[in-house]
Amino acid sequence: MVDPQETRAFLQALQKAVETGEPVALCMVIEAQGSVPRRAGSKMLVFADGRIVGTVGGGETERRVIQAAREALEDGQPRVETYRLVDPARGDPGVCGGQMRVYIEPILPPPQILIVGAGHVGKAVAELAHWLGFRVLVTDDRPDACSAEAFPEAEACVLADPKEIPQRISITPQTFVVLVTRGSPVDVEALPGLLQSPARYIGVIGSRRRWLTTAKALREQGVPEEALARVRTPIGLDIGAETPKEIALSILAEIVAELHGRRSKKPAGPRSPRARGSTEATA
Repeated sequence: MVDPQETRAFLQALQKAVETGEPVALCMVIEAQGSVPRRAGSKMLVFADGRIVGTVGGGETERRVIQAAREALEDGQPRVETYRLVDPARGDPGVCGGQMRVYIEPILPPPQILIVGAGHVGKAVAELAHWLGFRVLVTDDRPDACSAEAFPEAEACVLADPKEIPQRISITPQTFVVLVTRGSPVDVEALPGLLQSPARYIGVIGSRRRWLTTAKALREQGVPEEALARVRTPIGLDIGAETPKEIALSILAEIVAELHGRRSKKPAGPRSPRARGSTEATA
């Protein structure tokens, strides 16, 4: 029998997670045979930190479901797990004698694009990213450039010093960071903190010379090579882009490829003498 209070608490927690953008995994018993702790239709929510709402039976079985749910939150893939409750000596999670199948679905917030730099390219990236369904955030340290009026597509336009970006904006493994700033000095300030974040992607606009200057300054600050290797620069796919909108298209094409596991084989760091989007005035 379904407990109305349990169902209400489950639905309220799910609604709150969706509204706030908190990742959560939905776990549901879809098949139960023999003697098992919960029947088909029993549900549980699992959050990234291990918190749960609802239950699929408790004990070792539930512990394994929670573990599988947290793994699903990491890789974004749904799965069906089968648990035989017969012989713990053979690795089963119980001795009830039955079998359960549990469907686990990660419910993730839309991927987020963080645009560092409120110039022409930043504006074009915000427009296209919004159209593609990304959650858009913009940051700049110039009050006259960073405003809700200038970026109506963005959920927020955060006025922040480049060094303070990770403290002012929540960066998750679903965040794609796009640095389209006005010059290397800004990148040098922003990158050390951003490279310590869990961002899925960090791309930097600019010419080969600009990146070499930036990388040299970062090394002098003690930024390790493995951190610098995370940077994708020149940012975007090579489509011969020149205008801000064309550059935005190349950037979003690379990000969508990354999102769908189609990352290009190009190495991180500068890849050609003439970088795409290399004109600093354009950024």
